[in-house]
Amino acid sequence: MIGIIANPSSGKDIRRLVAQGTVFDNMEKVNIVQRILSVIYASGLRDIHMMPDAFHISERASLNLKRSLKIDVYVKLLDIKFSDDQNDSTQAAELLCKMGASCIITLGGDGTNRAVAKACGDVPLITISTGTNNVFPLMLEGTMAGMAAVVAERDRERQYLVINRRKRINIYKNSKFIDIALIDVAITKDMFIGARALYHPEALHELAVTVAKPDCLGMSAIAGSVYPVGENDPHGLYLEMGEGGELETWVPMAPGMMQLIRFKHYRKIKINERIVVKADEGMVALDGEREVPFTKNDNIEIELSPFGPNVVNIHKSLTAASRGGFFIEKDGQGLTKAESYSFYMNNNKEE
Repeated sequence: MIGIIANPSSGKDIRRLVAQGTVFDNMEKVNIVQRILSVIYASGLRDIHMMPDAFHISERASLNLKRSLKIDVYVKLLDIKFSDDQNDSTQAAELLCKMGASCIITLGGDGTNRAVAKACGDVPLITISTGTNNVFPLMLEGTMAGMAAVVAERDRERQYLVINRRKRINIYKNSKFIDIALIDVAITKDMFIGARALYHPEALHELAVTVAKPDCLGMSAIAGSVYPVGENDPHGLYLEMGEGGELETWVPMAPGMMQLIRFKHYRKIKINERIVVKADEGMVALDGEREVPFTKNDNIEIELSPFGPNVVNIHKSLTAASRGGFFIEKDGQGLTKAESYSFYMNNNKEE
């Protein structure tokens, strides 16, 4: 069974609006889902479950396929308590995990995938970037996502499917675990949530990241401007910001928006290391959105964990499946798919 979670609100928040960046409209998400469904349908698979949403992405995609390709793709909508916010993605992920989904295809940004990661368990994610900050998901064509989902569904022995476990950051308030972040935790001295999205770097006090990429936007790019950290590196990065900092860097905070960022210092974070937040009061922003307020009476700790969500490596999975004859319907040499895989491996041991 294949699950799909498409967030109709992703890619539209204030960070893109103030920067006049491209907005991912919902019709494009419909088009992406349409291509995913057509690939899954062509493979012969029919057990597809999708999160309901206010824009009716699933229904529109299915109707478009019926009109354009004359195929009738039936997608079952998940039975969740619909609230039209990030809790829908978390509920949908939890239900798909309980139902035994082979994979979950997500359409969204870092925030959407964070909501999914809270409840997806070990179910691997196939991520498609349609958000504002897209450090976690991939810029991936829906057709390739559909192909990877077919491999995940049929390759239950994990002969071809390649999965990578990502890092995450755990957040504790007064020693109680309260939330996670997949990419970044930013501490600001703001005492209000406002538009939720964090885009004013002058409000930053501290920052911790699982990955630091100079070739992306937002908080991860801040860290990446001084010390790049990859998904597979066994550490993260912690930075202390604000007045008095001697190090300044230029960072792309939003599409077309470069800003000067000042640091006091930065250092690596080890796996399972906990850091006590120094700010007296403010907000904790998770993957770019203000979520957790705290006062002088609160103690906030952040911990780098190796137990983030599983993510399908699209390139390696499709390459392994191709080499193993997964997509071959009829072999001219009369070999089965398993025999084709053994033949390839025996003749390409150097790879």
